[in-house]
Amino acid sequence: VEQKLNKKMLILAALGSLAIGFYDGIFGPGTGSFFIFFFIRYLSVDFLHASALSKIANFTTNLAALSFFIPTGHVRFLVGAMMAAANICGSLLGVKLAFKYGSGFIRILFLILVSLLICRMAYQMFLA
Repeated sequence: VEQKLNKKMLILAALGSLAIGFYDGIFGPGTGSFFIFFFIRYLSVDFLHASALSKIANFTTNLAALSFFIPTGHVRFLVGAMMAAANICGSLLGVKLAFKYGSGFIRILFLILVSLLICRMAYQMFLA
């Protein structure tokens, strides 16, 4: 179903992206998840499209970060290349699973992984 853009939605999208981009610049972890939650809750996008849009938005915030950090010499290109390769492999696997098992399965998997990430971060912050 194609969605019509209106002025309110464009303003909301700009403000939400600004806030999430600011968070990504300051802290970082979970930015893609925040984009997914934002697209679903405030822009009424279904889960699979929100996931795809979050990849584009996250890629954009990463390009912005690189445009700042490359000139200052603070980029570890080998580590970044390995992470990019792992990200591509994970994305390809995710797409295959999404096509095979559908949106419901991916939503459950997403919630499990986000919950594990939150637990891990809480453990690192408070107990480690």
